[in-house]
Amino acid sequence: MYQRIVLSHTDAMKIISVIQHELDQKGKGAAVAVVDEHGELIAFVRTDGCRFSSITIAINKAFTATREHKPSKAVGDESKSKPFSMTNFGDPRFTGWGGGVPIFHDGTCVGAVGVSGLPEEEDMILAQMGAKALEG
Repeated sequence: MYQRIVLSHTDAMKIISVIQHELDQKGKGAAVAVVDEHGELIAFVRTDGCRFSSITIAINKAFTATREHKPSKAVGDESKSKPFSMTNFGDPRFTGWGGGVPIFHDGTCVGAVGVSGLPEEEDMILAQMGAKALEG
């Protein structure tokens, strides 16, 4: 038997809340997704002004980060440097755009957060902010 730590809905909503608050303060629209260790959606919000295409992208960024246990941008950068096509992962949900950040607990990846809708650098900053929301 194995015991494992999993993200709860409360954890996911804390992450969503931190990012949503920042978006609301700045009057910016984005999609925010939190997934479990398998990449399945736990919580999601699309703030006012967010483009519809950002919905799927945010979920896919989180999916990529949790499946690979590294930021989605790092996966994309590695794909470009090898070269290794993103389609080689065998799942069309993998993406190399920045904004997906894994969430670790005691060295184990328990999920990820993905943000989409803003310039890539802002998406990455917000996702990192969300991942850190559970620290301490």
